[in-house]
Amino acid sequence: MNVIVANKYQSMLQGLEIDVIKTLYGEYAVEDIIDQFQNFFFQRMILDITAIKNYKDIKTLQKLSISLDMDKVIILLDDSEESSSPAYLSKLISMGIYNFTKNVEGIMYLYNNPNSYRDVAHIQQLEQPVIVQETQVTSGVPEVPVQRIIGVKNVTKQAGATTLIYMMYTQLVKNYSVACIEVGKSDFRYFNNRALISTSNSEIGNTIVKNSDKDIILIDVNDSTSAEGMCTEVIYLIEPSIIKLNRLMLISPNSLKNLKDKKVILNQSLLSSKDVLDFEYESKMKIFYNMPPLDEREKDIQALNAFLVRLGFSRQKSSEQEKKGKILGIFGF
Repeated sequence: MNVIVANKYQSMLQGLEIDVIKTLYGEYAVEDIIDQFQNFFFQRMILDITAIKNYKDIKTLQKLSISLDMDKVIILLDDSEESSSPAYLSKLISMGIYNFTKNVEGIMYLYNNPNSYRDVAHIQQLEQPVIVQETQVTSGVPEVPVQRIIGVKNVTKQAGATTLIYMMYTQLVKNYSVACIEVGKSDFRYFNNRALISTSNSEIGNTIVKNSDKDIILIDVNDSTSAEGMCTEVIYLIEPSIIKLNRLMLISPNSLKNLKDKKVILNQSLLSSKDVLDFEYESKMKIFYNMPPLDEREKDIQALNAFLVRLGFSRQKSSEQEKKGKILGIFGF
């Protein structure tokens, strides 16, 4: 069921063809809205922005984003200069608020098709461009974009995302400026490396913006759909043991179908090349890389180096990096 909080646009929202369990009319302090709905179960909240006192101050919306699941909130904007400005919208996006519109048609579209970061990234204004969707190719060798935001996500339970992303970080940081982030957990503390960042789902947008000067951002997305949507690319990990695969298919029978055309690697894998071909045939998926078990204590791991090359990190200089005087990754292989 859904909730509506309306003020100026009350008549517009009354005509929505959705099931409503609770409705508030009037102007409320953001703290009052949070108190009403922080522990209240709802499918979607349709929020007239004029129902929030002092909504033109972006800090007011920040309080809302910290306390509520903004994936469930659709904000109906007004026509004021402040809340319609590109700078205001950009700040909303930085706080993980992606679902906003100015009309009923937009509300109904977002109700059925919620935005991810990718859907609104073109609106966001940053001091420096941080997202490049495509790599350039010179003489057949892929070059690294100005910044890549690479997510790693377990598909089978405990497929090794945290350890793999840490090993990617320790190798890439030798030659790149890298931020390494985990969302919703604090497993990074076991690596005893203060450079690693643990953050919450509500703060991941701000954390990415704070690291917009990095060449690469690595994100252990865990269960955060917000973080997953902010990545320029996501690597999905499957541990191809019989027990892990059978458990996955029992819990989520369509999980492999949903990974078609995704960047999937078999992690901690003991499969031979022939086994991988058989797996691809049976699963109807193309495997991006077959990663054997790794020893994180080793300083230079050939399988990891080869994987990074497959991702597009090479000895080549990109033209953008040459302008900055930076040498791109040399792994010594």
